[in-house]
Order: sequence, then C-alpha cells, then structure tokens
Amino acid sequence: MPPEDVEAAAAAATARAARSSTHDGEEERFRGPVRLRDQQIPATTTDQRLLDSRGPNDWVHTDPWRVLRIQAEFVEGFGALADLPRAVTVFGSARTKPGTPYYETAVQIGQALAEEGFAVITGGGPGIMEAANKGAKQAGGLSVGLGIELPFEQGLNDYVDLGINFRYFFARKTMFLKYSQAYVCLPGGFGTLDELFEALTLVQTKKVTKFPVVLFGSEYWGGLVEWIGTSVAGAGNISPPDLGLLHVTDDVDDMVRVVHDAYAAWEAAH
Repeated sequence: MPPEDVEAAAAAATARAARSSTHDGEEERFRGPVRLRDQQIPATTTDQRLLDSRGPNDWVHTDPWRVLRIQAEFVEGFGALADLPRAVTVFGSARTKPGTPYYETAVQIGQALAEEGFAVITGGGPGIMEAANKGAKQAGGLSVGLGIELPFEQGLNDYVDLGINFRYFFARKTMFLKYSQAYVCLPGGFGTLDELFEALTLVQTKKVTKFPVVLFGSEYWGGLVEWIGTSVAGAGNISPPDLGLLHVTDDVDDMVRVVHDAYAAWEAAH
C-alpha cells in the first residue's frame, strides 16, 4: 500500500475512534479544544472561575496568564475562520427536539442558505443549532460550529465540518459577528436573546453595518417585537427607525431574500 494510502487509512481510523468514543456512555467535557472525561472533569468552567472571583491578592500573577489564554482564543479563531466564505449565523434553542416543527424549519433554513452559497455558522450544539448544521451539510454547504465550555450541552454536533471550542463567551461572540453577514434567530432562550440584543446594539451604534437580524417565527417573536414597539420605543428609549432593525418572517424564501439584499448592499459598500 502506498504511504499516502496508509496515512489516509490511519487518519480515517483515528476519526472513527474519536467518534465512537463520544457515544460510549461516559461523561465528557471540553475545556477549550481539550476533551476531558470522567475524573478529569473539573467542577466549574473557565468562565465561572474568571467571573465568580477576583482571585487572591497576587492576582497580578494570574490574570496576565488569563490574558494570554484569551489572546490565544482570538488568534485560533481568526486563523481557523480567515478563509470562511460569506456566512450566516443561525441561533436557536439547544432544547428543540428532532422532528419538531422548528427543528425541521431550521434544517430547511440551513439547506436554503447553503444552496445560495452561504456557509452556516451555529453555536455547534444540539437542537436548532444541530438542525441548521444538518441542513447545510446535507445541501453540500460549509457547516461551522463555534462551541463553548459549559457545565452542560457539551461537544459539537455530528453535522459540524469546521468546529472550534471556546472557553470565553466574548471571544466566541466576536467570531459570530466578524464572520457573519446576517443573524437568523429561531425560537430560543437567554442565549439566543443575548446574541440577538448584542447584534441589535452593534447595528444601532454603527459598529457593524448592512447586518440584518431576522426573527424566524412570528408567533414566537411577535410578543417581544410588540413590547419593543410599545414599551421601549413608546418610552423614548429607542428611536422609531430602530424598530426597522428587526425583520420578522415565517417564510424561508423571504429570509433568504433579506440576507441576499443585505449582502449585496455590503458588497456595494466595500
């Protein structure tokens, strides 16, 4: 067997072993790019240790190390995603089960975006994230997952082609925004709302431009949009034009149109 065939066979065997080891019932945890199992799993996450305590009096000797680790996450993210084609990030609940309406809709969204030449970025987890990655992969597109170290929802889903695990939320958020041309938010919880309002703030303050935020599912998002219009705008806390930063739809084709129009405007400006 030629050396290159031996190398390819060894790589395939290693990949199979890595995949099988994640389904043997043992608990596992990712700490950045490092996978830990059983007794190696710490009781807290890196973010918890950073945010829950200022550390001992000799913090000057520990925080600089954290700064280097944070810098390394940015370097790793920029390096891995530098050649990413135009992309759209899809957010939504990790708790959405396969076979449910919004899961299947997320599959369709991933497929539609991939067919239009967009890479699909998600948080790399289960639920809506898995569904969007699945749709992109099935359509032959690039499926990207940006994971995060958490006490739960560990690991990247099986449909991620290019995956990075982050320790720190702020490094991961930067990658979502820097390498996306749009956000599509399906029904989700605090994590989805966090990404949604951060994107709206950056668009409102002109930190990012030509960046549409699509809320998919009018029944789910309608109450929030109404509250923003009546309470937030009604109290003068945002300007009336700010309401136009959100686009609510139930139609996949309409979502693709909004993304395309915004990307065309972005290209024209650059």
